[in-house]
Amino acid sequence: MLIISAREAAEKLRDGMTVAVSGFGGCCHPEAITAAVEDRFLAESAPRALTLLFAASTGDRKTRGMGHFGYEGLVKRVIAGGWRGTPRLGNLALEEKIEAHCWPQGVIAQLYRAIAAGQPGVITHIGLGSFMDPVNGGGRMNASTPEAMVERVSLRGRDWLLYPSMPLDCVLLRGTTADEDGNITLEDEAFPLDVLAMAQAGRNSGGVVIVQVKQVARRGSLAPSDVRIPGTLVDYVVVCEDAAQHGISFGETDNPSYTGKLRPAVSSLEPLPLSVDKVIQRRAFQELLHLDQPVINLGIGIPAGIGRIASEEDHGGYTVTIESGVIGGVPAEELSFGAAINPSSVIPQASQFDFYDGGGIDIAFLGMAEVDVRGAVNVSRFGKSIVGVGGFTNISQTAGRIVYVGSFSTGGAEIEIRDGRLAIGADGRTCKIVDQVAQVSSDPANAPAGQEQTVVTERAVFRVLDGRLTLTEVAPGIDIRKHVTERLPQGVAVSDHLLTMDARLYAPGAMKDFVA
Repeated sequence: MLIISAREAAEKLRDGMTVAVSGFGGCCHPEAITAAVEDRFLAESAPRALTLLFAASTGDRKTRGMGHFGYEGLVKRVIAGGWRGTPRLGNLALEEKIEAHCWPQGVIAQLYRAIAAGQPGVITHIGLGSFMDPVNGGGRMNASTPEAMVERVSLRGRDWLLYPSMPLDCVLLRGTTADEDGNITLEDEAFPLDVLAMAQAGRNSGGVVIVQVKQVARRGSLAPSDVRIPGTLVDYVVVCEDAAQHGISFGETDNPSYTGKLRPAVSSLEPLPLSVDKVIQRRAFQELLHLDQPVINLGIGIPAGIGRIASEEDHGGYTVTIESGVIGGVPAEELSFGAAINPSSVIPQASQFDFYDGGGIDIAFLGMAEVDVRGAVNVSRFGKSIVGVGGFTNISQTAGRIVYVGSFSTGGAEIEIRDGRLAIGADGRTCKIVDQVAQVSSDPANAPAGQEQTVVTERAVFRVLDGRLTLTEVAPGIDIRKHVTERLPQGVAVSDHLLTMDARLYAPGAMKDFVA
């Protein structure tokens, strides 16, 4: 193991390499190294024609994280689960300047193990019927992507998808401490992700493994049980003492409650202000109350705030999980999403998806961009945005119950909560309930038998009943025809027993303290 600078690490990348990079949202990303890659390309126009492989959306939705690679010529191909955090790469895909593939986040996390083990890839049911299925495009996100890499295969009388392995020429990772032999610990990281499998995959591919750390310790001083990446797998270490490039996330320099070094009282969390988003989160939270000690998942965005709602309502009868590998606690939001305050345990990302793919989640709360009359959902590509699926498809195709959350309309909506009612000054130009989604991120036809699907918005609740999206609840005090039914496409059913959404959703203070 050699200690090198971030600039020297960037120089290890050669034209045409396949490069795998760790990270989840704003966490666990080797920012100093990827920033140096950008600097080198701007100065030297090198390296060129890289293939990038990463599982989760990694960036600040501006320029950091994988956004450092967002230049024409630097990148030839991207294979990623999440694109939301890297709009530079998304724009290159939209402009047809790179080849763009979207595979499920969980599949890519598991793929590192397959590469390390010399296996042909990941064979799974995840993605069947979606746009990642070869019959629907094979995960290609633009016209410049020449052919699908995903294959449909038949085993034991069933159809599966094969997401293929590929050799990794360079792997860029992040840890906390390296000793003089290159052994790496992760004590200040919010979660380990797949750093061990990625390092093994890089080494067994004959590639270069580079790890960014905060500090170097004396040989033999690290407890063996704390070492997450053995030194035999590490070629180079980059020491970064800049908190801006090695903070716990892109949103926070440090937060010891994510790592268990400090366990604050959850009651100290500030309640969320009353808003349209909070109404949606509250109504979604009510779905939890029907289940006894469920294992749940909370997606990014509006769903992530449901954990804080549960805290406000003193409801602890569930175990939260996040795709990053975090179990328990109160999920962090925005650029720290993936971490949690006071987690009970943290496991590798691929192991979390093993549990998900086998049906381990009782109920999941996920975002949505579009939902159609059959209950198919699009979160991956809409308008002029490439967002990707992240762990959405893994979860939506396997959980026992799904609650999709989001606003009823988008584009210019002016909605307030006034006197316990919704005041819709101007409605959004586009209703999110559509005749047919632009891209199928998840299809209920490939969900487990008996899965319940609910769609929660600020003004209406829908359920998928007998293969048809059905309106079941509406907000109090609104013009139902003007603000709901006239905006729905043909094919959406209306329940014969249409209910009024709970008045407590629109009231200040905790719902448990509401007095009519």
